[in-house]
Amino acid sequence: MAITEIEDQITDIINRNNQDEFIYDFLSVYDFPKATITKLQKGTNNLAKESGAVYLKNRLYYQQVAADDNLMQHFADLKQKVEQLGAKPRYIMVTDFKNVLAEDTKTGDTLDVEFERLPQKFEFFLAWNGIEKADFDKENPADIRAAERFAKLYDVVVKDNPDASRHGLNLFLIRVLFCLFAEDTDIFEKNLFTNRIKELTKDDGTDLDNFFRTLFGVLDVEKANRGGDTPSWLADFPYVDGDLFKDPHESLKFTQHSRKLIIDAGEKLEWDKINPDILGSMIQAVASEDSRSHLGMHYTSVPNIMKVIKPLFLDDLRQEFENAKGNQRKLNNLYDRIGKIKFMDPACGSGNFLIITYKELRQLEIDILKELNRMGIATMYVPSVTLDQFYGIEIDDFACDVTRLSLWIAEHQMNKQLEKAIDNAVRPTLPLQHAGAIVCENALRIDWNDVLPHESEDEVYLFGNPPYLGSSLQNQEQKQDLKAIAELYFIKGYKKLDYVSGWFIKGAEFCYKSLGRYAFVSTNSICQGEQVAILWPAVLDKVTIDFAYQSFTWNNNAKGNAAVIVVIIGLSSKLLFNDNKYLFRGSSYRLVDNISPYLTPSKSNVIVSKSKKSLFNLPTMYRGNMPTDGGGLIINRDDLSKVPSEVKPFIHKFVGSKDSINGTERFVLWLTQSEYEDVKNNGFIKNRISIVEKMRLASKKKSTNKLASYPWRFEFISQPNNYSGNTILLPRVSSKNRPYMPMSVLDSNEIVSDTATAIYNAPLYLFGLLESAMHMVWMKNIGGRLKNDYRYSSDLVYNTFPVPNLSTRRKNEIEQLVWKILDIRDEEGGTLAELYGSPLAEKNPKPMNPRLLAAHQELDEVVDRAYRDRPFKDDNERLSLLLNMYSQKVNEER
Repeated sequence: MAITEIEDQITDIINRNNQDEFIYDFLSVYDFPKATITKLQKGTNNLAKESGAVYLKNRLYYQQVAADDNLMQHFADLKQKVEQLGAKPRYIMVTDFKNVLAEDTKTGDTLDVEFERLPQKFEFFLAWNGIEKADFDKENPADIRAAERFAKLYDVVVKDNPDASRHGLNLFLIRVLFCLFAEDTDIFEKNLFTNRIKELTKDDGTDLDNFFRTLFGVLDVEKANRGGDTPSWLADFPYVDGDLFKDPHESLKFTQHSRKLIIDAGEKLEWDKINPDILGSMIQAVASEDSRSHLGMHYTSVPNIMKVIKPLFLDDLRQEFENAKGNQRKLNNLYDRIGKIKFMDPACGSGNFLIITYKELRQLEIDILKELNRMGIATMYVPSVTLDQFYGIEIDDFACDVTRLSLWIAEHQMNKQLEKAIDNAVRPTLPLQHAGAIVCENALRIDWNDVLPHESEDEVYLFGNPPYLGSSLQNQEQKQDLKAIAELYFIKGYKKLDYVSGWFIKGAEFCYKSLGRYAFVSTNSICQGEQVAILWPAVLDKVTIDFAYQSFTWNNNAKGNAAVIVVIIGLSSKLLFNDNKYLFRGSSYRLVDNISPYLTPSKSNVIVSKSKKSLFNLPTMYRGNMPTDGGGLIINRDDLSKVPSEVKPFIHKFVGSKDSINGTERFVLWLTQSEYEDVKNNGFIKNRISIVEKMRLASKKKSTNKLASYPWRFEFISQPNNYSGNTILLPRVSSKNRPYMPMSVLDSNEIVSDTATAIYNAPLYLFGLLESAMHMVWMKNIGGRLKNDYRYSSDLVYNTFPVPNLSTRRKNEIEQLVWKILDIRDEEGGTLAELYGSPLAEKNPKPMNPRLLAAHQELDEVVDRAYRDRPFKDDNERLSLLLNMYSQKVNEER
């Protein structure tokens, strides 16, 4: 149940004024069965003996008190009585229907509130629902309350005004939000906005539109310029400015219901507890129908934002502050510096990154002043950090309005923080200050310099969490956005890039030949597979990677939120010559000389490109055989019994990726032309070939139509004729949840399908190399992804895989371990999916067979020793060595 529904239910109970039934109605709001409440009412389950008392074992001891009795004394008496009980109830509750006193006997928390305010304190009793208050508080209840109440208001106003413009509705919502916040936080007089609505408008809401038009028109006018005909009830409202009330109010229809919802939002919400960085995203979700059901999911958590801004600039500023302590000149220089820096989020959404950055800078400003005061230096407060240092670009106009509102809320909260921390330091919130520029535009189509003009020596930081969208998920307009950028900067292959790539390219251009830095969150796919060779040469031509977070799960504090695997990459102009590169993994980091676009330590920015043949003289890898047959050449196990004996010599096992991994069996009719001529009159053959012919003739592709002349033949054949060696089968797609790709060794009589890749006449030591940790780390980082699974590419992964010169002895050693692995597979039984499990899965991990795992680890040690004498600390070291080997080979062949 939504928070506001619980509050409203309790409000209705209070308004019934039925004191004898109150406690039973109150319990019904929580997870108490109806039968339990009925028994309490009848006295069956009520262990209390006093009149007006209810005692439900382990749950509640409640006492109703007369209005003229001493409520506190009754509460103390009840506590003493509970102390003598064998099993304590979770809650003690006493009320005289003017006030409520309660205690949570488990946590020791107490509640002392006016009876009419009980709905806003419903979470105190949530342990009845299995939710502890500490857990509930993590969900930012003040923000969720606000979003839920405005979702209801928004729905009602939209329904009542079907012809109103979306902009007019959104602007109304933003203005009401500000007024409600203002009356709870001393910007307006306490409850001024809500009381004026209650006092001056009709219950049916018919004159509410005129009220808003009059009020909003006055809030944009300085008091001295308000005409003599301005109604007296407006005199207490201050001049707001900030362009919030500049545009005229669009006329809207209001009703008794919508009026009540606005009043409820004023009376039932605690706006002084709102977090602007969270509220902004949640209010934006109110107006987004596709995200309405997940109001708690649409904000970036503060810890994740800090991962971006701390290494980008905040750590440096904080360190400078530490170094400046005790030195007035250095403190003043830092104070001046933070007032000149410019910040921009070119995909700002509802402003989360800008808000957190603003609050951190204001806190640093306060800390500098406190340090100067500690040193005995008298200072007259002059603001340093201002909103006009903050810029944003966002394609959604409502999100832009929400960003401005959230920044104003954040400014007011920091102004109050300043007043508490520094004597005589007053910074008025009104009139509202203008942010540098929060523009509603397509960030990939405009010049960022037009939004945030800057000189080469200016200190400027860009940051944010731009939209990801893989190439297959982009709409036509987004594809055109990337095309425009690619053509401008001569980038080929842009159709395979994630949408977020556009921000990295434009960020590089913005910071080029300046002191600018930027850091964006991205899906890790831009640092893997084909995208690396397409994107990063253009980016690294102008900037260099300063820091990076290797792949981690990006999520929020809200329950049920969607998680995605991301990286954070910070870059700067090459003019800055930053020798200290920070490579983060989890909560730790290491200093390195250079970070490659694969986010590994590397001597140079090695980028792996496709190769048509193996650079390290490995046997050729082929795509499997493709039938294009409409099912005519493929035979399932159930149909195998129907195959005539004279045809059985031409039936072979047909193995694809899923068949190999899951142990399913399929068969295929595999014929040469001469063999077909011998059996073409067989009824079974005729039926099967007829299916193939019809499918190929019906195809819209001319090339497929031509194949109908050769219906016995596969469209594509890679299988050699008359060979007797082993075939190594590698799935073209396999799960990321396994530490090793489950490959297979087939005999020459088995046909590999085109869903897999094949190495024919393959030496067994090669199977060992490909099943090793060395090859797995290469595949994970250099190969692409299909959704989250590994996508194997012969041109990009296999043909580029670095292999050292192997002695015969080393090959034999690897081959012996391969036989051991294959033997264990046979002995343990089961499919490869069962044997290799999914131990890396976030949900329901299934362990890999322990004997098989031990054999693979033994193989890893032998293969690792083939690359270098000392062990590798982790996969990052493996990848660094492989990239250096690749780079050396490519340079040799140039």
